[in-house]
Amino acid sequence: MDQDGMKELVAREAVEALVKSGMKLGLGSGSTAILAVRYIGSLLSEGKLKDILAVPTSIQTSMECEKLGIPLYTLNSKAIDGLLDLTIDGADEVDNNNRLVKGGGGALLPEKIVAYSSASYAIVVDQSKIVESLGLCFPVPVEVIPMARVSVTLALQKLGAEVVLRDAKRKAGPVITDQGNILLDIRFNEKVDPVVMEAKINNLPGVVENGFFTGPQDRLLRPIIFISHGDGTVERRD
Repeated sequence: MDQDGMKELVAREAVEALVKSGMKLGLGSGSTAILAVRYIGSLLSEGKLKDILAVPTSIQTSMECEKLGIPLYTLNSKAIDGLLDLTIDGADEVDNNNRLVKGGGGALLPEKIVAYSSASYAIVVDQSKIVESLGLCFPVPVEVIPMARVSVTLALQKLGAEVVLRDAKRKAGPVITDQGNILLDIRFNEKVDPVVMEAKINNLPGVVENGFFTGPQDRLLRPIIFISHGDGTVERRD
């Protein structure tokens, strides 16, 4: 099975296992998460799901939901009241402790807000996203207020990171997030503790959020991980 097939398989598996009628759902961003969104849309159109209230994490996801007729809300809507039953999202890296790197698509801030507002959190990935250590291969995004670009870059370098400003494609200049901020992509040459590094990065003045998803210290966020393999099987790690 090729990678596209694995993505389709794992998205459907997670939706069938976890999504029920009447749920308040957080819907993530990225190629695999969007496949889950499309499958939810097809189940709604067929009448197999009903009364879904969806909170999207990006403009991309919002537009997909609008096309599919999935009812859209915000976390502030009275019907949602700041709490979700389940969020389904993808990830750029997953380690053996179910900790994540996310934000390759630039939506890390709303993705983290929605994840931490959810009673249950599911991640859908193919086998290529499983790593031993986070932050060594796929870049960890750091969302930064524009005026703090240079100062935060220097501080991240002192933490041992290689820092690159994320440039836009087919547009001159940097990527601008949905919140109007810029993204610094960082990599480490040596293994780091993602829990410690997530906190250190977020303590830097000018940093809005970063792509390590390890959970707040008073309530560790441990997602259910669905992993598709090339042989057509899906592994579930709770």
